[in-house]
Amino acid sequence: MHAQRHVLVVDDHADISEPLAAYLRRQDMQVSLAANAAQARALLQAQAFDLVVLDVMMPGEDGLSLCQSISQQHGTPVILLTALAASSDRIRGLETGADDYVVKPFDPHELLARIRSVLRRVARPLQVPAKTAGAGTVQRYVFDTWTLDVQRRELRDRDGTLVTLSSVEYRLLRALVEHPNTVLSRDRLLDLTAGSDALAFDRSIDSQVSRLRKKLEPDPRKPGLLKTVWGNGYLLAARVSADPATP
Repeated sequence: MHAQRHVLVVDDHADISEPLAAYLRRQDMQVSLAANAAQARALLQAQAFDLVVLDVMMPGEDGLSLCQSISQQHGTPVILLTALAASSDRIRGLETGADDYVVKPFDPHELLARIRSVLRRVARPLQVPAKTAGAGTVQRYVFDTWTLDVQRRELRDRDGTLVTLSSVEYRLLRALVEHPNTVLSRDRLLDLTAGSDALAFDRSIDSQVSRLRKKLEPDPRKPGLLKTVWGNGYLLAARVSADPATP
C-alpha cells in the first residue's frame, strides 16, 4: 500500500479550500487546511508536507511572502493560486520559489494534474552523465566547498551546515553539478529540470540562478562558481566528484 501524499492548502476562502480539500481526499491524498499565513507556518513547523497549495492574495501576510519563506526554510514544493493572470504576476510568483502557478477560477481536475506533475518532478531522478557519476547510483556530489546529497536532497557547506534549497533551486543546482564546466543554455536547463514550469521564463531562470549565487558564492556580485556566459547561458566552474550510493 502506497503512502498518501500530504498536501497543505492555504486559502482564506473556505468556499474554495474546503471543496478542494474534499476533492483531493477523494483522490487518495491527505489534506490539511490553513486560513492564513500564521496557521500555515504553525502547521509547517509541526509536520512535514509533500506540497503546499497557496493562495497569493490573503489578508495579513500574503502568499508571495509565505512562499518565499517556505522555499528558504522548508524546501517544500509550492503551487500558487491567484486571480492575477498577467505574465508579470506569474513571473513574480515563480521568482519567490514556487513550482507552479494556477489562475483562479480553476478546474480542480487541472489543479490535481499539476499537483501530480510537481510531485513526479520532485521525485524523478535527473539523468546523470556517465563521465560525472561513473557506474551506479550517486549518493552525493562534492564541489568547491559544498556537498549536495541527492538522496536526502540536502546542500551542506564545508562545516556541515545545512543550506535550505527550494525544490526549484535543488533541481537547477543538481542539473549544474551533473554538467560541470559546461555551458548550459536556458532551454537546456529547462530540459534538464524535467520541464519545470517554474523555469519556463528566461527571467525566472535568471532569478533562480541569482538566488543560488546568494547561497553559494562569497560575493554574489562577483560570482566565481556559478558563472554567466553572456548570450549562451550558465556554467558551474568547479571540479565535481560523485560519491556512489552505498548498496
